[in-house]
Amino acid sequence: MSDTGKDYAIGAHRYVPERPAPGLYLVATPIGNLRDITIRALDILAGADLILCEDTRHTARLCDAYGIKTPRTALHEHNERARIEGILKRLEEGAVIALVSDAGTPLLSDPGFPLVRAAREAQLPVFPIPGASALLAALTGAGLPTDAFSFIGFLPAKTGQRKNALAPLAIRTETLVFYESPRRIADALADMTEIFGPDRPAVVAMELTKRFERFASGTIKDLAQDFAADAPKGEAVILVGGGDGTAPALEGDWQEDLAALMSEKPLRAAVDEIAQKFGLRRKEVYNAALGLKAEK
Repeated sequence: MSDTGKDYAIGAHRYVPERPAPGLYLVATPIGNLRDITIRALDILAGADLILCEDTRHTARLCDAYGIKTPRTALHEHNERARIEGILKRLEEGAVIALVSDAGTPLLSDPGFPLVRAAREAQLPVFPIPGASALLAALTGAGLPTDAFSFIGFLPAKTGQRKNALAPLAIRTETLVFYESPRRIADALADMTEIFGPDRPAVVAMELTKRFERFASGTIKDLAQDFAADAPKGEAVILVGGGDGTAPALEGDWQEDLAALMSEKPLRAAVDEIAQKFGLRRKEVYNAALGLKAEK
């Protein structure tokens, strides 16, 4: 270890980096496999005066793996705005401060944007240190078009709000990329089936860079059914292939078709056919059929 403690280890070898130029460094960290860290990132983390962490306990695992002793403090959505003034003051005094998220590239669905904006407005130096990103790892491994894509991030947790957020995306022609928590993957896919239509190609990427990394591919409808039966662990990336630029059938369309079919077939048969045709939940179609029947 160096006299200042500003060093790190890779295996049995220790390295003493040069002191980075003063400023705020946005350091990408591994999304699962701790070996997915760049040498430059280790230089910055070891040479910094302070590491701002989304969760200090989580970042401690990375620092301990490489023998990094730099002081760490929490910066998250609940305290970020209150801490900005103090951080800017330290930067003005010439400090080297690294910002990391729990995993991947900072600011992508993680804290940090208010701080970076404030630093830029104060004309203080900000340095991105690129590296691991769940977004790019999933996109490049999914087998969907990569020439154009939109990163949407996390969708609202409630079904109604989620559908409202998805609706304007139905006519988009580029690949759409979402982050989602494990307990909401099935519900999100079910809502996407309804809004985007059942036949849109999609991929769910899970446990990226970890031992049980998996890419599940199929239509949105098939994936919704698969994940309804088997909820995964860990956050996932959902990728949806672009549409043809036209909106899929709206709720009123399938309800009109349902009413027409009910005049020709038994209720259950009509419900099954509409649910299959539009990729809808059978219960939703059945309740609508009961409502139509009661109106007559």
